[in-house]
Amino acid sequence: MKDRAAAAAAAERSVEERYSQWKSLVPVLYDWLANHNLVWPSLSCRWGPQVEQATYKNRQRLYLSQGTDGSVPNTLVIANVEVVKARVAVCLSIFQFNEESRSPFVKKSKTIIHPGEVNRIRELPQNSNIVATHTDSPDVLIWDVETQSNRQPVLGATPSRPDLHSSCMVFDDLIPIIWQILTGHQDNAEFALAMSPTEPFVLSGGKDKSVVLWSIHDHISSLAADQGAQKSPGSKGVAANGKPEGTTVQARGIFQGHEDTVEDVQFNPSSAMEFCSVGDDSCLILWDARTGSSPVVKVEKAHNADLHCVDWNPNDVNLILTGSADNTVRMYDRRNLTSSGVGSPVHIFEGHTAAVLCVQWSPAKASVFGSAAEDGILNIWDHGKVKRTENSGSPPGLFFKHAGHRDKVVDFHWNAADPWTIVSVSEDGEKTGGGGTLQIWRMIDLIYRPEEEVIAELDKFKDHLLTCSTS
Repeated sequence: MKDRAAAAAAAERSVEERYSQWKSLVPVLYDWLANHNLVWPSLSCRWGPQVEQATYKNRQRLYLSQGTDGSVPNTLVIANVEVVKARVAVCLSIFQFNEESRSPFVKKSKTIIHPGEVNRIRELPQNSNIVATHTDSPDVLIWDVETQSNRQPVLGATPSRPDLHSSCMVFDDLIPIIWQILTGHQDNAEFALAMSPTEPFVLSGGKDKSVVLWSIHDHISSLAADQGAQKSPGSKGVAANGKPEGTTVQARGIFQGHEDTVEDVQFNPSSAMEFCSVGDDSCLILWDARTGSSPVVKVEKAHNADLHCVDWNPNDVNLILTGSADNTVRMYDRRNLTSSGVGSPVHIFEGHTAAVLCVQWSPAKASVFGSAAEDGILNIWDHGKVKRTENSGSPPGLFFKHAGHRDKVVDFHWNAADPWTIVSVSEDGEKTGGGGTLQIWRMIDLIYRPEEEVIAELDKFKDHLLTCSTS
């Protein structure tokens, strides 16, 4: 017991030393950073649309989960973030922050009382007001954050209802959709969730070892039909308030091939019919809904442990990332995989000391991606620089380590509207006197810009730098 306690104390000191060193380097490494102490732990954070643009900063929506201890309800939070533009923040302002304080850049705008803990949030690309959530149940919940009421999360408050009775949503083809609960899993589906960038399709995975696909377009015109029939209040299909009762949306397809829990899923960025999944069976599976419900490619032993996360490159659809409990990130080229599952990763990225929980490609550059892990580090990689950095003393391809969290980083998201800005969330509440830490940050552009550009810019200030060094 004493040895275990001593090891824990040493690990704690190491984390604090690492954090102190990181904080001292913030003015040098970051163009902007906002640190926000959360009241309750969060498992998911996602950028929403920009809502306002100004000279020095933009206002953007942020979705955030809050899991409580039961004294108040679990919530889905919609916040507005003031995203400071590049080269505007003063280094002093980003260095001087209190870990136990809320950030003035993050302001809560709406709270939705969620039926159960919010484990995963995903936004619908075809409609910026629609998000899907996973909780500890077999269902996927769909929310229109614009029409949902702002609720006070007090003990005993009834959960907000997914938009079973909201007005029909309309896409470009003018087909009305009623937002419902998506059913199809036979056991809890807690984490694996994705939205297609090309069509309003939803993908999910769960403990039933299955991957389930829905087309929200499959549930068309129910509200219009009910209204056309002019049913009386309280009759079947209409609630007493005159709004239609919810009906469930059945799955377009259920895909079997995993031998254990499906932990993450992702669509091919160019096709709603192609997708991939990873699970606790250490498998990476590629699917095509047009060819049936069996795997197209099943890579067994894709890692040496459970797989936690997967992402498909939006700028190069041949490349797929996986992250695992074996502490590594692996990059696969689907052209090198066969139906028998034969194929090796293009590269294995080794830079974490604990399980990798989240991987995501950068929207700004096809070769760049991030990985977050239980070691409290969010690494930024460039697979195009692997060979150039093999003898650098650092893991090949690694070019930035975000060490601003002091416990496991459970989620992060690149900002597509401001591509080098990242939001990340961690479970370090015990160290910050809160529920965890939300950070919004952007590394200084001298780190990621082409080398020739950086040299040219620094050359402009060469005389000034030389004068300062001799004075």
